Amino acid sequence: MAIKTFNLPDPGEGLVEAEIVEWKVSPGDTVKVNDMVLEIETAKSLVELPIPWAGTVKELLVEVGQTIDVGTPIISIDDGKGGDDAPAAAPSIPGEKAAAAEGTAGAGSEAILVGYGAKAGATARRARKGMPAAPVAAAPTETEQVAAAAPVAEPTAPAPRVESPAPAVQVAAAVGGRPKAKPPVRKLAKDLGIDLASVTPTGADGIITRDDVTNHVSGAAVNGVAAQADSAVGVAAPAIPRMPFGAGEREERTPIKGVRKMTAQAMVGSAFTAPHVTEWITIDVTKTMELVDRLKGNREFTDVKVTPLLVLAKALVLAVKRNPGMNATWDEAAQEIVQKNYVNLGIAAATPRGLIVPNIKDAHAMTMLELAQAIGRLTATAREGRTQPAEMSGGTMTITNVGVFGVDSGTPIINPGESAIVCFGAIRKQPWVVTDADGNDEIAIRHVTQLAVSFDHRLIDGELGSRFLSDLAAILADPAQALVWG
Repeated sequence: MAIKTFNLPDPGEGLVEAEIVEWKVSPGDTVKVNDMVLEIETAKSLVELPIPWAGTVKELLVEVGQTIDVGTPIISIDDGKGGDDAPAAAPSIPGEKAAAAEGTAGAGSEAILVGYGAKAGATARRARKGMPAAPVAAAPTETEQVAAAAPVAEPTAPAPRVESPAPAVQVAAAVGGRPKAKPPVRKLAKDLGIDLASVTPTGADGIITRDDVTNHVSGAAVNGVAAQADSAVGVAAPAIPRMPFGAGEREERTPIKGVRKMTAQAMVGSAFTAPHVTEWITIDVTKTMELVDRLKGNREFTDVKVTPLLVLAKALVLAVKRNPGMNATWDEAAQEIVQKNYVNLGIAAATPRGLIVPNIKDAHAMTMLELAQAIGRLTATAREGRTQPAEMSGGTMTITNVGVFGVDSGTPIINPGESAIVCFGAIRKQPWVVTDADGNDEIAIRHVTQLAVSFDHRLIDGELGSRFLSDLAAILADPAQALVWG
């Protein structure tokens, strides 16, 4: 028999490690090419890994909860063929700018992962010292990314394993009759120490929802699926329930890893590198709310969610066209200001894994309907915990939402690699002075919000930042202004 060893692939984007979230197989299971065998969490995304070979699972080499380096052996497969043992590096994680799929060791045979066709003219990778070469099939790239076969990191020594049957039993229990739940819900249950098998599902087809887990923790009776909080101006994640204050241990420690660790490093780097300036403006957005109501009744927008965020996104694109210097970045190494003549619009999203900022590529070229569809896809993917690193790279400007939490405004930190970020506050009904056509003033109840913009003062001065914010406010105050500027 031939034993093949599957190594943790290189996720790219400078990431060098990942946490084992869930095994989907156990020793003795039979697997086919492309079967998903493992779920991992990098600093940027949750990823399911497919196996590039068919055979029988011989051994799981790492345990759930371990954080391991790229190249570490994670599972061994008996392919049922004769020959020497053939440890092989795994393909890069799907969704990265460069990925390669390792084929089977048999001559003239090559296993291609789902969605990854063999590249014409691909050649075998140079054998590493003391390690047999394996056929390689290069993966297609992400949208607008340049293809390049990424070398797989040298395998490192496997993490120490506890010689105890407990992990194997845990895996077997999870696979056999495993409760149905999405990855973020499984992660929440894991964080709370809840066995999903003990939770009563209320979702369609017996799927366990986030509310099921939280209600299980609180002991409340479940009468149905609670409606998800309206995220009209962004993506928000419900707070993770914890023990009542004053109960249990006097202190609780949470390891800083994954997305939270990456976010902390990025925010510290941004705050202490770019001199931040923040400006605010309070505006009457009643006409924007009226436009939102009209679009909801429009036949073309029947299948998409229309929110004030959509109007703000379109307004930002138009304001950038009028003030292109806002859509730039500072190149310290070259001592240059790089103006970007395209808008990859980031939407800050609070998820169970932490704050992430996926972006809509080429938002400047989209119609209002296309923007609505893109925001819908971005929101759904973020909530499911499936945002890929490629979707979070290359952003040029970001919108962050605090209004979904009922907060009026804030001073957001600029996303690294960008020079400005717009903060959208809560929309409230408030008394407002309205001037009629004859110049008479009266007090009326209007929809009012605050906008704020933080910008890098190295390349954006007060005049440019103020003009941009003023233009943004003008469109939200009267969306018809877009016809004049568009």
